[in-house]
Amino acid sequence: MRVLMFGWEFPPHIAGGLGTACYGMTRGLARNDVDVTFVMPRAYGDEDQRFVHVVNASDVEAIYKSTESGADDILKKMSFIHIDSNMVPYISPEEYASYHDEFVKSGRKVWETTDAWSQRYTFSGKYGANLMEEVARYAVVAAQVAKDLEGQFDVIHAHDWLTYFAGIAAKRVSGKPLVVHMHATEYDRSGENINTQTYAIERAGMHAADMVIAVSNLTRNIVINKYGVPADRVVTVHNAVRFAENSGEAPERGVEDKIVTFLGRITYQKGPDYFVEAAAKVLKRVPNVRFVMAGSGDMMNHVIRRVARLGIADRFHFTGFLRGEDVHKMFQLSDVYIMPSVSEPFGISPLEAMRSNVPVIISKQSGVAEVLDYAVKVDYWDVDAMADAIYGLITYPALSKMFAEKGLEEVTGLKWNNAAAKIKAVYEQAIANQKK
Repeated sequence: MRVLMFGWEFPPHIAGGLGTACYGMTRGLARNDVDVTFVMPRAYGDEDQRFVHVVNASDVEAIYKSTESGADDILKKMSFIHIDSNMVPYISPEEYASYHDEFVKSGRKVWETTDAWSQRYTFSGKYGANLMEEVARYAVVAAQVAKDLEGQFDVIHAHDWLTYFAGIAAKRVSGKPLVVHMHATEYDRSGENINTQTYAIERAGMHAADMVIAVSNLTRNIVINKYGVPADRVVTVHNAVRFAENSGEAPERGVEDKIVTFLGRITYQKGPDYFVEAAAKVLKRVPNVRFVMAGSGDMMNHVIRRVARLGIADRFHFTGFLRGEDVHKMFQLSDVYIMPSVSEPFGISPLEAMRSNVPVIISKQSGVAEVLDYAVKVDYWDVDAMADAIYGLITYPALSKMFAEKGLEEVTGLKWNNAAAKIKAVYEQAIANQKK
């Protein structure tokens, strides 16, 4: 089976869990005899292509013709949109300001005529001020790629809302079935105060698809109930974790204190403020603990101020955004990992922590809670329960050892090969649906 896949990021250049999931997934698909051509807005040339062929959209010259591009409807809907707010996932306020300034200085404007599309376009591949322009341009390029690769793929797979229009355009050009993957909905990112434009793109993508993959039953229910997608077209395939080929030696700790780690975007969805409140409660009972907040996001300044007001700044460490080997080293240094997300479609980071033999605490409001038995589960808002869980894991060695050992055994069974086999079955179903 051959798949034309549209993504937005791929290791080592990632801003969040989406790129990590795409990497593990494509490796798993390769081992299930699925050939993947992975298209991304901007490739750097250092991507691991042993299991996937990466196509750089910035190298594709798309000649826009409204009668045959497959993207005409998309351009009409998108041409009025200009983004001037931080509405997207995976971007910190600092990065957003930098991207916005760069965009303004360039003198570029949102397109005004279709002539602007008859050229090669260099994508930033980032989450910046002209994101919607890139989303629409990506759809035009996707139509061109699908035309160029005619007869060379059996199904189209698009990841998250950023690539849904690309998937739709490729489907219109090729006539091949479309599978869209919902890793995080607008309701996860924004609660009930959703961005209607993003919601509209998500809904359009899922309704145009022959099958929808949700990363958890939690996400599947949102897709069905909030977006009106028929239940028989939505399949849950839980994410997995890839074990590193070389784990490397554990870094030198340098301190005897226990280390409790939060790793993720410092934004409302991830619950960083609950982590801080729980930390303050733990420190009243056990002083020799250090809390690490690894990440960046729009709540960073708020969290720093709150830490200062609680008088625990000497026990708190902010590392900024970590990626690659630095993430693995942080887990190796940790005694406890905690993910207190308010809404988490899945959450790969607890699996990565368990892979490093670290006991984890996760919120009950996360998709990963559906597949883990040996993780301590608490409601994100229950900071007392969260503090008790942290206290228990750092105070009682036998408890910590049990969760670490059993957790490692459990996560070892969550392989991308198995998840990929389920995804392949979804492809087969999409093909069968189209033939009906």
